[in-house]
Amino acid sequence: MIVFDLAISIVVIIVLQLLGMVVFSWMTPFNDLEELKNGNTAVGLAMGGKFLATAIVLGVAAYTNTSIWHMMLWFAVGYACLILAYWVFEWATPNFKVGEHLKNGNVAVGTLLLFVYVGTGFAISSLII
Repeated sequence: MIVFDLAISIVVIIVLQLLGMVVFSWMTPFNDLEELKNGNTAVGLAMGGKFLATAIVLGVAAYTNTSIWHMMLWFAVGYACLILAYWVFEWATPNFKVGEHLKNGNVAVGTLLLFVYVGTGFAISSLII
């Protein structure tokens, strides 16, 4: 029974991680995978930050909850906070569009966004405990 529960948890975690990345890709005004294929480092950095931040929140949610339903709930709360962080970042930088700078390969913006996501992921994960 423990092996079955572990297998179900792993499948749910993978699905949530992939779902999180799909939702993040809908938020950008360009095709993330197409930009990666074109070698856009800025988009790669931002996507990596999204992936790592999502994994941090998901990992802490999985570690601190014994119920898969509670894990999914806390992941949803944490993930909503990550999305909010993106929009706050957009709002806090009214003089330029973050998505345009990423599409144009601005590595500085991609790097900053990576750390905004990861930092927010760590901060949010401390609330889940």
